[in-house]
Amino acid sequence: MAASRVLGGVAVVALALAISGSAAGTVPSGLEGVVRRGPTTPVCMIGKPCSTPVKTTLVFTRLGRRFPVASSAYGAYRALLAPGIYSVTTSPRIGFGNLTPARVKVRPGHVDHLDFRADTGIR
Repeated sequence: MAASRVLGGVAVVALALAISGSAAGTVPSGLEGVVRRGPTTPVCMIGKPCSTPVKTTLVFTRLGRRFPVASSAYGAYRALLAPGIYSVTTSPRIGFGNLTPARVKVRPGHVDHLDFRADTGIR
């Protein structure tokens, strides 16, 4: 009888772990990378960067909802988003507002690396 109680207790613990593990084991979806602005000079030279990281807010928009994500002083960002297709802009607008890419796809269960580039218009 004591053995059946122990086995029953083990089954309850195993079930609880399985339930909590499925919720805790959810893999996030989203994007991470660096936002850069460039060119920063009219002529790019070998050995000198032609773009610079920029602190801004990326605004991901999907189905009419906006999801703002701030980048660091080094341009780094991490956006955890639901899977789907998003249009992307910055706020405030940097460069000429030509952010590349302007549309992104977030895959389910993946945090993909994706860098953004804002065109300064310097030529």
